[in-house]
Amino acid sequence: MDNLITIVGLGPGDPGMIPLRVWELLNSGRPVYLRTAVHPTVKWLDQKGLSYRSLDHHYRQAATFEEVYLNIAGEVVAAAQEGPVIYAVPGHPMVAEESVRLVLDLAARQGINTRVIPAMSFLDALSATLGLDPCKGLHIIDALQLDEQQPDPRVGTVLTQVYDRMTAGDTKLSLMEIYPDEHQVTVVRAAGIPGEERIEQVPLYELDRLSWIDHLTSLYIGPLPEAEEGEEAGSVAGEPCGAGEDAVYACSFPLDPLVEVMAALRAENGCPWDREQTHQSLKQYLIEETYEVIEALDEGQMYKICEELGDLLLQIVFHAQIASENRQFDMNDVVLSITEKMLRRHPHVFGTTHVNNSQEVLINWDKIKAQEQGEQTKKPSYLGNIPRALPALLRAEKVQAKAARVGFDWPDYTGALDKVYEELKEVLQALENRQAAAVAEEVGDLLFAVVNLARLLHVEAEGSLTRTTDKFIKRFQYIEQQALQNGQELSQLTLEQMDRWWEDSKKSKFE
Repeated sequence: MDNLITIVGLGPGDPGMIPLRVWELLNSGRPVYLRTAVHPTVKWLDQKGLSYRSLDHHYRQAATFEEVYLNIAGEVVAAAQEGPVIYAVPGHPMVAEESVRLVLDLAARQGINTRVIPAMSFLDALSATLGLDPCKGLHIIDALQLDEQQPDPRVGTVLTQVYDRMTAGDTKLSLMEIYPDEHQVTVVRAAGIPGEERIEQVPLYELDRLSWIDHLTSLYIGPLPEAEEGEEAGSVAGEPCGAGEDAVYACSFPLDPLVEVMAALRAENGCPWDREQTHQSLKQYLIEETYEVIEALDEGQMYKICEELGDLLLQIVFHAQIASENRQFDMNDVVLSITEKMLRRHPHVFGTTHVNNSQEVLINWDKIKAQEQGEQTKKPSYLGNIPRALPALLRAEKVQAKAARVGFDWPDYTGALDKVYEELKEVLQALENRQAAAVAEEVGDLLFAVVNLARLLHVEAEGSLTRTTDKFIKRFQYIEQQALQNGQELSQLTLEQMDRWWEDSKKSKFE
């Protein structure tokens, strides 16, 4: 056959498990294409002097695994147009090998013959390592397709493609909607490979904390005892929260009780005021509750911080409930979205990225955020995504801090201090020239310079000014108190009298 693709398996990783027929084909003189050279068996092939072409470059060039496999299939089929080729993949060609399916489909459409030569799969090695009998029920799922495939808690489940800690984190979150957080799972790396095999049993919630997870890692999840006894899978994850002592099995998120209260308030027979609210009408309360949290933080009273955080959380649940009623998103989507974002933006914790300090963390954060939002094409400005709606001092500080991340900053506070003096002189010059517009502009420059000085002195400008404003209010209240004791109105006081009481307030216990 002039046009033939022979698809072979390389086994789970131990060279001794390569079938003789596969070894003969690899040495037949036909061009050999490897889906990936990142596999223990390939090291042995190198030692034997086997000539091959690795297709790993597609992993570096493509944005998604779907695109990777499509490109790999395209290259293999294109090569087969010139003559017979060998396409070799890890494990068994027909077990968890999406690229093989694509090669078979594409070759069939182009009239190219194919044949598949089997080999031991990772499932064979995993079954031997863990003592599993697939005949008793075994569900096999690609971890990258958990949004399309759901595990059956009544039988054991094997997850493939758990290739790094970030994927493990995403997998964990999906599984915790079905299994209890404490459910024991077995993580297996390099099953059946002498000297490299590693097995560890951990609670599901600790899955992404294992530092040794890599492309050879699979996950085995044993069946739930409740499900084995005959309960339907839905009874594990579908009961309302708080339904008895086993409620931990029912709650996907600990926010469920609050979500249910809000849903009841918004229901037909609920609270008239709550039912009338919209996203727009709630905006003022969201702002107010945020500032009350800040005030509680400034006071440092833990009970009040807890209470105010609850009030703020209520606003978030309120907005999510309105969106849920409009079939847009719900509270679970909010939690999942921010969790996934935190996983994505911390590749130094959940992935393989290395950082030396917190400054590099912030730079990576900005890069990842820009990629997520497509800002490289939509907003070429590095500072373009800082909201204009922020309070002016806070916005100025954020602008300066972000510019500093890429090196646009004073070496220390002395340069910023000199800039404050310079801007003050320019304010005085504008005043001398009686130029109102210039005065306003120079005052703005002066304020910006002061914020920069505060930042380099590690002083939060917004909080510092808030405390000074509070101090001013207390001292002015002392003046009010003195005026009241003397039977005088504030409007009747002279500036000299108010200034004298002002100075007294600094010495009194009033502050």
